[in-house]
Amino acid sequence: MSSVPPLRIATADEPPALHARAMENLRFIRETMERAASFTAISGWGVAATGLVAIAAAAIAPGNLGAPGWLLTWLIAMVASAAISGWATVRKARGAHVPILSGPGRKFILAFLPPMLVGALLTAVMARTGQPALLPGTWLLLYGTAVTAGGVYSARIIPAMGGCFLILGAVALFTPPEWSTALMVAGFGGVHLLFGVLIARRHGG
Repeated sequence: MSSVPPLRIATADEPPALHARAMENLRFIRETMERAASFTAISGWGVAATGLVAIAAAAIAPGNLGAPGWLLTWLIAMVASAAISGWATVRKARGAHVPILSGPGRKFILAFLPPMLVGALLTAVMARTGQPALLPGTWLLLYGTAVTAGGVYSARIIPAMGGCFLILGAVALFTPPEWSTALMVAGFGGVHLLFGVLIARRHGG
């Protein structure tokens, strides 16, 4: 007669172990989804507003790139644009409960900031050495680089916008300085307005 194996009695620590394993699996799934997700909280209306700021700056700034007020006007416009776009994006992210400092948002910021910091350093050097004619092309190129790099972690339309700035920046570097204002208006004004509206319509503001 075969012997009957004794019944296995569950110990008290098994439920917590199962719970911990389940929480670990959920954490892994959440982190995987965050890595795969895109940062879509960029405000289209904020981007469009920066276009209006650029058009206003072009109307106010002196036509000569070497004029004293030219650089100051554009620097003020850039700071104002960054503040407006940043505020609008934070507002949109909070409304959609999208984290900015973690997941795709963090990756977007880390990819976007280095080209912008390089642009700030080159601006200081070119202004000090008296090379204002190189600034429009440099600004357009490095801003396009920042948008394209950050756009890898965002919607597909963002890298497309960055590509437009890269093209305009390349043109600005190899054309007469008299074209610079028109190219900056086309980029910081027109491209921002066009893509801002497209982003707002496709991705909810």
